[in-house]
Order: sequence, then structure tokens, then C-alpha cells
Amino acid sequence: MRIAIIAMGSRGDIQPYVALGKGLNAAGHSVRLATHENFESLVNSHGLAFYPMKGNVQAFMEDPENRKLLESGNFLKINARAAAASQRAAIDWAEGGLAACQDAELLIVGVGGLFLSVALAEKLNLPLLQAYIFPFTPTTAFPALLFPRWISKLGGAVNRLSHHLFRQIMWQGSRKGDNLARQQVLDLPPAPFLGSYDAASLQQYPIVYGLSPSVIAKPSDWRNTHMTGYWFLDEAPDWTPPAALLEFLQKGTPPVFIGFGSMVSRNPEETANLVLQAIQLTGQRAILQSGWSGLRKSDLPDTVLMVDSIPHSWLFPRVAAVVHHGGAGTTAAGLRAGVPTIVIPFFGDQPFWGQRVAALGVGTAPIPRKQLTAKKLAAAIHEAVSHRAMRQRAADLGAKIQAEDGVASVVATIQDLEKRGAFCGKNSRGN
Repeated sequence: MRIAIIAMGSRGDIQPYVALGKGLNAAGHSVRLATHENFESLVNSHGLAFYPMKGNVQAFMEDPENRKLLESGNFLKINARAAAASQRAAIDWAEGGLAACQDAELLIVGVGGLFLSVALAEKLNLPLLQAYIFPFTPTTAFPALLFPRWISKLGGAVNRLSHHLFRQIMWQGSRKGDNLARQQVLDLPPAPFLGSYDAASLQQYPIVYGLSPSVIAKPSDWRNTHMTGYWFLDEAPDWTPPAALLEFLQKGTPPVFIGFGSMVSRNPEETANLVLQAIQLTGQRAILQSGWSGLRKSDLPDTVLMVDSIPHSWLFPRVAAVVHHGGAGTTAAGLRAGVPTIVIPFFGDQPFWGQRVAALGVGTAPIPRKQLTAKKLAAAIHEAVSHRAMRQRAADLGAKIQAEDGVASVVATIQDLEKRGAFCGKNSRGN
């Protein structure tokens, strides 16, 4: 079967869908992935056909104004600025998505690219499978990602309402661009004012979640939904770690990993100094990942190593604890490694994952980036490396996650639907 996947966002948002595509390819399907231009090598290196979608998320996030917004943690303002950028790119994205979906028999999408995918499914009569990596379906079980956990005390109806509000925030920021794409590229009528969440294309097929049921139990009101386990993209078989990293790991006790992924900082030297002060206070060895965060420090003590991008699947099992921003993918990698987690959330879904880690007892309470100090980080690191019960809970949860195969579960779901003739849109012409 010819399958198109649309994935938009940062690298952490893209990797799970590359993993899905790789698994579907291995099962005999022909997969093409449409994503931002700067991920071409990532997609191609895993054997998937790449279709470009205009834009470079790294460059967008490193823009000075965007750095300022990210540090503020104000999701509404961040979303508004991202929406303005997506509106400018809407025509290009629609053209790129249309090219990717020509002759496809199934379209897979998460939240990034969802509204475009609904329009493409409508235009091409294409089956659409929703595949999410964070909770997006309304439920009475817990509030939406952007809302504080305490609103659960107000009851299940308020929890469900918060999800609808979150979905509207996402849609209203995208509505103008979506309507431009529909009008100028796809020759479709505008979507409803409140969005296409009730569109037929979103009701026909199961929803798959790349989440472990051991991390988030499936809510009882999620119908026709599969919690498959995470979709991990591991390092290539021929990947080898840098010699300096191997030497550092062999020199002493397991270090603490500290990295903030795609989160940028207006003052990277200040951030590096804070982190180094915290490490000195704990007496721990540490690995700092520069990533997009801008962490850079030329004069490091012998107990600290600075690295660029290292596969989390290789590195995390070799450290004593992980400190990161709480992105969904990084959180999943830390949990699978079976080591305690310290989340320093910046915005968006990151506080949600930080709170989930703490609730599971596999990490410390999250420390919002705006409240981070060297003393607070040092105290959290000390707790993570010395709390025996926490370390055991983290190891136990890691073992459960390692036993899951989320990609295989999605592949099996899709192949079962295919056998039952569920994908019978006009683009279905066989392999």
C-alpha cells in the first residue's frame, strides 16, 4: 500500500513518524514523508521518500523575537506567532502536501499538519489515520495539556471542556491559512468556523497514540483508540559514538545528562553557567548537550563533557539521570532508559510531561525554566541520583516500556484494516 505521512514541528515531533514510516516500509508498504526542508537527510537516511514542506523550524525558533517568546513560556503568544508563520506558508504547504498525497492510498498525520490533512483527505477522497504523540482527544479523565492539573478538582465535564478549548486554540490560529490553502490550491469550500473535528474523515478509522499505557492509562471514554506504546527511532546499526564520549563514560561513575533539545536561549552563556554551578554543587559528573539550546562553554572542568547530538537510545541508559525540557520524545526516551528524570519545562506540553513524571514517582517535581536556579537544579539532581525508591520505580517503568513495540502495533492495526477492506478511497489501486 502507498502511504503518505505528514509531520510538522521540531525534530522531536518528526522522529516518531519517521519510526512509523520505517516500520511500515519494513512491512512491505511504500512510504513517503512530507515534512520541513531541514529534515530531508533524517527522512532519507531511514529509507523513506522525502517530500519538502517549506520552512525550517530550527531557524524559526532561533529568531531573536521567537527566542524571547519561548523564554516567556506564553503559549498563546507563541501559538499566535507560529500561526502567522504558518499562514504565510499555507499555500506552499498545501502544494507540498498535495504532491506527497498523489496516488497515496492512506494518509497518516498527527497534530502537526492535521488541518491540511483533513483538507487533502476531502480533496482526494483519501483515508486518514490520526496518529498522535500527546493527548489530543477530549476526555473527562484529565485536563488538556495547556491547563493546570488542579482543574481536575472541578470535575470531568471541565476536563473535557478544556480539551475542546485547546483544540480551538490550535484551530483558530490555523483557520486563515487553512482557508487560503483550500481556496487557492485545493479548490475546496472553507472549513467550518469551529474546525473540521467532526469531519467524516476523522471518524472512520481508529486513532493511534504513540504513548505507553504504563505512562498514561487509556481513558475509559476514548473509543476506537489504541495506546500502542511509543514510536522510537533508534540509532542506525552502523552508528558509532565519538571516542571522547566513550572515554569520558569509562573514566568514572555514570554522569548526569543535561540538554534542552530544541529550546533556545537568548543568553546561552548564562544558562551554561547556571548548569555548571549546579553540577559543581552536586559533585556529579555531567554530559551537556548543546543541541539548539545554544549551551556553549569553552572552558569546562574535567568532570563535564559537552556533546552535540547523540542518540538518546544509546546515551540515556548509560547515565545516572536525565535533565531536559520535557518534550514528548525526550521524556519517552528517558523513561525507556529506566533512569530518573528531571524536567525543566519551557512551554506547551512540557509542564504536562513534567507533572506526569513526578506523579509516576520516576523523577523529581518539574522546575519551570523561569524559576530555575543553580540551587534548585542541584537539589533535584541530588534527589534523582540518591533516591533509591525513585531509581527502582524508574527502572521498573523502563522495563515495561522496553517490552512494548508501538511501531509494530500500528503496523498490525493498519494491515488488519487493509485486510478488512477499510481503505477503499478512489486512490486505492493496489500496490
